[in-house]
Order: sequence, then structure tokens, then C-alpha cells
Amino acid sequence: MENDNSLPSGKLKYKLLDSILKGFSIDDPRVMVGPRVGEDAAVIDMGNTCLVVTTDPITFTAENIGYYSINVNANDIAVHGATPRWFLATLLLPEKKTDEIVVRNIFKQVKEAMLPFGISLIGGHTEVTDSVTRPLISGVMMGEVNTVSLITTNGAKPGDLVFITKGIPIEGIAIIAAEKGESLIKEGVAPKVISNAKNFLYNPGISVVKDSQIATMTADITSMHDPTEGGLAAGLNELALAADVSIAINKESIPIYPEGETLCKFFDIDPIGTIASGALLFTSSPKYQEDLETAFKKEGIPLTAIGAVEEASSVRVYFEEGASGGSRTPLPYIERDEILKIF
Repeated sequence: MENDNSLPSGKLKYKLLDSILKGFSIDDPRVMVGPRVGEDAAVIDMGNTCLVVTTDPITFTAENIGYYSINVNANDIAVHGATPRWFLATLLLPEKKTDEIVVRNIFKQVKEAMLPFGISLIGGHTEVTDSVTRPLISGVMMGEVNTVSLITTNGAKPGDLVFITKGIPIEGIAIIAAEKGESLIKEGVAPKVISNAKNFLYNPGISVVKDSQIATMTADITSMHDPTEGGLAAGLNELALAADVSIAINKESIPIYPEGETLCKFFDIDPIGTIASGALLFTSSPKYQEDLETAFKKEGIPLTAIGAVEEASSVRVYFEEGASGGSRTPLPYIERDEILKIF
């Protein structure tokens, strides 16, 4: 019997999660950043350095989950200005569908994805179980950063510009192509579009580690965030909620890849609400805009200023159209990722 009060798939509603998290107290004074909506990781004061810890499962796809897990978790470390160092993995595998080749392939993906970052696998858990119908990996990543260099999501200030690297929705494009590529080709989508989309996993790629390093080496960054589930819409709202500010976005300035437009349109998916790992959101003073654009251009990574941070108002994030004082449309927090429409 179905429960009429059951929650939908996707993120918990942020008001529910926020109310739950506020019921926890942190007695250890070394916890600098604890559980709260909008933050990508916890931060623990270790003296001259901070230990940054995050965890994320891979649930939207069963392909390349080892690669996804390393990069998605490393991103959450990098957006705090930290260097990802150590990784633990819990790997759950379905009964009667798992052989040695499957297991070895997943760990091969993990190993190859760790190498460019110098990350070490230090533990975890593996299990074949009837609790899952396809491979599922949940990772824990730890990293470190000098205390003075720590960046959090809640640092955005009125007057800051909002920047995004690359475009959207990189991870969403790759997942749609991997999960629905064959059916899309049968429906008339060009095979070249599908092959290009699958490769988005690697080029432009779902990692923002390099993006965050360029930003922090170039300017004073007030906040950084990794827009994942719920896409850019959720990422912007989380940034605004964490910093208790409002954000005005120029919708026309948002860089959306043509492959994203094509694949999302086919499934009536909004690219702005589709999982967007690979793009980095950050805020900084306008005085650094030219330096940031120069630094990112030198590294061949697109950078776009898409809006500005304002004093908090009743609307956290909105699209601004026309000249100053023109119409404003609220951009709601998307808790159920648009990509779930394909499953």
C-alpha cells in the first residue's frame, strides 16, 4: 500500500532539511562548518590547517560511477579552497548481476580518476546485496586547506558579482546521453550529438578542481559552490540561503551548451534545473573581474559573469530582464532534479 505522504525522489525540501539540522547541536568548538543547507562539506579546525570532509553518492547513473564518485566528491572539497587528499568508498552491488569484471572495472575507474589529483584510497566497504538493483557507490572525500585560505558558501556579499565557469548542464548532458542515447538515436537525434554528449563527462569534464584553483589564486573569492542536483537553480538558491542574501541573474547570460539545449528539449527538461557538475559558481568583487577573465582565458576555461549579489529580500534568486528596474521573475529552489524526468 502506497503512502500518500511519501516524499518524491530528489533532494529533501530545504525547509524540512533545515528544520531537522537545526535540531542538532555541535559541542566540539573545532567544528567550523557543520551541517547546514547550502554548504558542500564540513570543516574541522586542526590548528594551522582545516580538515574538509564531504560525502556524496552516485545515484542517477550506473555507468562510470567510479569516475563520477571521485570527481563529484573532489569538487566539494575544492570549493572550500582545499586540496582533495583521501577517499573512502562504500560500494553496493546487486545480486545475480555482479561478477568480478564489474567490480574490477569500477575500482579501475576510481584509481584512474584519483591519479591526476594525487588522491589516496584509504578505506571503505564493498557488498553484494539485494537492497540495490544496480551498482551504487557512495564516497567520502577528505582534504585540507590553510585556515586563512578557507572558503565557504556563506561568504557572498552584496555588491559581489556572480561568476560561472564553463556552462550547463555538463553532468546532465553526459547522463542523458549515457542512459538514453540509443533511444534518442532511434528517435532521430544525430549519433554525433550523442557521442559528443557522452564525452562531456571528460570534456569539458565534471571536475571543477582546476577552476577553483585558478579563481583562488587570482582574486579574493567570497564564496564558491558546486551546482549539482537541482542544477544551477538549486546552486544559486543554496548560495543565497547560506549567505542570507538575494541574487539577481541575467538569464540571457547563462551559458548553456547546444547539446544541453537539444537533449533537454527532447525530454521537456529545463537545463537550469538539471544536474550541473562541471560548472563552478563563485562570487567576488567587481574589481577582480578583469583579472579573473584574463586568468581563465589563459587556461582555456570559459568564465561568465551572470549576475550580482544584493541585500536579502523576500525572493532569494530572480531573473532580471531589461534595464535596471525592469521586470524580475523568481527562480525557485529546484529540489527534484529535472533529469529525473528521463527515468
